[in-house]
Amino acid sequence: MFSLLRLSPVLSLVLAFTCSVSLGEEKNKKPPVVPPREGKSEIIELFNGKDLDGWEGHEDLWSVKDGVIDAKNDKPIKVSTYLLTKRKFSDFRLTAKVKLVKSEMHSGIAFWGRNAPEKGDKYTYAGHLVMFPSGWGMYDLYGREGKLGVDGEPAKKVGKQHDWNDLEILAQGNRVRVAVNGHLVVDWRDPEPDRIKEAPLGLQLHSNNEAQEVQFKNLKLTTFPEDKLITVKKD
Repeated sequence: MFSLLRLSPVLSLVLAFTCSVSLGEEKNKKPPVVPPREGKSEIIELFNGKDLDGWEGHEDLWSVKDGVIDAKNDKPIKVSTYLLTKRKFSDFRLTAKVKLVKSEMHSGIAFWGRNAPEKGDKYTYAGHLVMFPSGWGMYDLYGREGKLGVDGEPAKKVGKQHDWNDLEILAQGNRVRVAVNGHLVVDWRDPEPDRIKEAPLGLQLHSNNEAQEVQFKNLKLTTFPEDKLITVKKD
């Protein structure tokens, strides 16, 4: 077996440069373009404003008050937990109003993954996550981790920390677009489309040692939607 230490200095430099270039090319490689999937388009009121019919999660953490889904904890949460839709989705447009009431920990909406109880909570999630309002961006839960190269700065400029934010998520093929308060803030394609699954949506209550509260309302979903954002303001 040869190693770089046994090779000539010149050849070692050439091999190191070649490896560096290969890694750089892989990093800068454009993701494939998966077109929107085809299916029946229907508009679904995910939340009826009265109860959690159609959803499942820890009853001591999730409730409905004054037409709002309220997530609240007083004791530490060791593993992020979710309120999950009983129905699964692939291509969709979701519009919602979201609000971080208490704490500075981010929340989010998860999709394209799966319920993952083996991670320590009956209702935790493995998959894609659109985060708000602390650390705006996207995350791959129990997958590639990190923010997937999605810049959170555009959302920070238009988002509100402790007030209602209008959120639109358009997920089609392997493309995710996100609008916050009428502004496009994310336009991203997953470079590994094999990870995408038809899956429940999940509203997140993040793991935290501190008390926190997050609220969601006006959750409306369109399956196999038209290929455009509907909340972005026109110039």
